[in-house]
Amino acid sequence: MKRLFLSGFLLAALLLCPVLQAQDFRFDAQLRPRLEYRNGYKTLSSESFDPALFISQRSRVGLSFSQPGVRAKVSFQNVRVWGDVPQLNLSDVHGNALHEAWGEFDLNKKLALRVGRQEWVYDDHRILGNVDWAQQGRSHDGLLFKFSPCEFGQVHLGLAWNQDAEHLFGQDYTVGGNYKAAQFLWLHREFGKFSFSFLFLNNGMPYMDMTDSLAPTQEIAYSQTIGPRFTYKHEKFKTNAALYFQGGKDAQNRDLSAQYAAADISMPLPEGFAATLGFEYLSGTDLGGNGNTNESFSPFYGTNHKFNGWMDYFYVGNHNNNAGLMDIYLSLDWKKDAWSLKLMPHLFSLAADVPDPSNPETTLDRGLGTELDFMAGYKLNDIVNISLGYSVMMGTETMQWLKGGDHEKTAGWGWMMLDIKPWAKME
Repeated sequence: MKRLFLSGFLLAALLLCPVLQAQDFRFDAQLRPRLEYRNGYKTLSSESFDPALFISQRSRVGLSFSQPGVRAKVSFQNVRVWGDVPQLNLSDVHGNALHEAWGEFDLNKKLALRVGRQEWVYDDHRILGNVDWAQQGRSHDGLLFKFSPCEFGQVHLGLAWNQDAEHLFGQDYTVGGNYKAAQFLWLHREFGKFSFSFLFLNNGMPYMDMTDSLAPTQEIAYSQTIGPRFTYKHEKFKTNAALYFQGGKDAQNRDLSAQYAAADISMPLPEGFAATLGFEYLSGTDLGGNGNTNESFSPFYGTNHKFNGWMDYFYVGNHNNNAGLMDIYLSLDWKKDAWSLKLMPHLFSLAADVPDPSNPETTLDRGLGTELDFMAGYKLNDIVNISLGYSVMMGTETMQWLKGGDHEKTAGWGWMMLDIKPWAKME
């Protein structure tokens, strides 16, 4: 019986060999423990708060497959804080998750369709990003049409419709913070040293319509984000600029009218150094106004940790109906061999007025404070990276009023991370 089974296995392997030669399999894994010291992360500290110290870890495994006309990927992960469950645990606090599970196939030579759970990452991650700094990351359930009309042009159309269970009746959606429906269109074209992108996002958030208080119904409020992004790369410098507008309705079904503008310029310096000067403007709502229109820009599903300081005071978590933000920053980078360093100061201020709680006839000073971010990294080999950083926030009285805590106590946040990414490719 064993000989018969072995003979059958060898025969099947020989028959499959011609097919397998045209296929590629890749196994990826990631182990990423990160130590964090928090004494003012996301909000100002005070004498009554003790610092937090913990280690979180992402453990991720994935398998990718490709052959002419077909591609697929499956990625599983576990996110935990060391010690968050007993040693003889029956289940995890965070548990295991399916980060990606998609299949992609060509409809013709220029059009492909990707179906399933997938990352949507575009341009500089400002509106759509995978939030890779967060241990859990971000992915979407949806359809993605990928059209390549020419060598230097791309058009992507994404479609998503969310539901929280297999209901027999009704379509109410109860997963907090998620959209009920979303569609986006992304166009990208390169012209030598110049590139252009255009993004349209139609974002549908569920809300309760209380017109009939005895029988409220769930409806969908749609907002539209639309705008271009430009990049230019020269031998001596490179520059980026973006401009977005938001309209429609917010998640509370209020009128939405908001704007975003950003630009930066980078240039190389001697001895492996580089410098970047930039600004970001996200419009805000005058908190002393009538409240009929939301003028606060929302970056929605972007990698917000990448922007406005690494201490995540802004747009990480709740960023709706705020007074906006103006961020002026300067980044100094250095790279040599396996080493890298970055130093980045930020100057923050409000984009709209906030009434002074002690005198409502006046407004608070718009200055929010200064943040200084530092990071050092070392690439041990092609698989292992080590990095660490420390940030300080020197907030103002206005920041204290908005965030709480004590602006006279300098807020600090430090971290150290080990990133191990083994992989193997089989052809």
